[in-house]
Amino acid sequence: MLRTIGLMSGTSLDGVDAAWIETDGQAIGRLGPSLTLPYDAELRRDLRKLLDLAADLPADDPFLLDCERRLTEWHAEAVLKLGQPADLIGFHGQTILHRPAAGQPGKGRTWQIGDATLLARLTRVPVAHDFRTADVAAGGQGAPLVPVFQAVLAAGLPKPVAILNLGGVGNVTWIGSDGQLLAFDTGPANGPLDDWARRSTGADYDVDGRLALAGQVDGAVMASLLRHPFLTQPPPKSLDRLDFDRALREAGADALSPADGAATLVAFCACTVAAAARHFPEPPLQWLVTGGGRRNAAIMRALAAALPEPVRPVEIVGWDGDALEAQAFGVLAARSAAGLPLTYPGTTGVPEPITGGRITAP
Repeated sequence: MLRTIGLMSGTSLDGVDAAWIETDGQAIGRLGPSLTLPYDAELRRDLRKLLDLAADLPADDPFLLDCERRLTEWHAEAVLKLGQPADLIGFHGQTILHRPAAGQPGKGRTWQIGDATLLARLTRVPVAHDFRTADVAAGGQGAPLVPVFQAVLAAGLPKPVAILNLGGVGNVTWIGSDGQLLAFDTGPANGPLDDWARRSTGADYDVDGRLALAGQVDGAVMASLLRHPFLTQPPPKSLDRLDFDRALREAGADALSPADGAATLVAFCACTVAAAARHFPEPPLQWLVTGGGRRNAAIMRALAAALPEPVRPVEIVGWDGDALEAQAFGVLAARSAAGLPLTYPGTTGVPEPITGGRITAP
């Protein structure tokens, strides 16, 4: 087995999650320590700006390259702070653009920044990276990537089970009693909520969901959002963090009070998850929630009201919800090194199971 360190920087732009895991890509030997290294305010601000500009930026843009360098150095610092020996690092990088073209090989585009050569040099460890490109090039969605890891983790759980990750965007993995995997993005999650809190209150996010819990759902805005075609589109499907920005503006969300806007976004998040459940072959026995959204009391309350099955944080089954995605990229790194599939028809819509990733030596 390989000693790997998985690194993840999600669409919420909170910081870098790092986790040590011993694995051959098919089984887990040991789960080791993990940490989160939050971005400083300047890097977080510049990454948000980069998300807005990415569609029009060339790959050699000076601002982009400066952000990429600082982002990579931040990841290297996370590895060094973790202080664990490793044979391989799984480096997702930061997604700044995600535009897959389902069923159209060679037409889609996904862009994660991060300098694997620099990271390998700074850490003196080989780096597996560029995990999504091969899938998108083959006509897949390029997301989500975590289901193959979740299936390994969930081997001993009663099934069917739904594992819901609430980061900037929500995604769900449904695992059937026969091991069948179905995974796709559900809709906006923390991303619009964080943006709303920042614009309306100056806070980075709605702490514990307090703002949303103080507000009322606006029925007209909700009705408009629920007409978005993504909700009825069958899986596989995936989102860019900013895909719903226009819909929110056109629905009139900007006219709402801070509390009512937050309450409406929370309710919409829960409705997108309930809509996603209609695509499952059969209902899950329970929902296990990971990602930052599990800490938002308003979101968890809304999910419990919208779903007939129990909704619980992943800690209830002994998983670490803060480390899960980073651990996944440790496993994906090992699978990449072994040439094993990272994605499947049921997870991204790729025509056949496909490996991915590239490995850069120090």
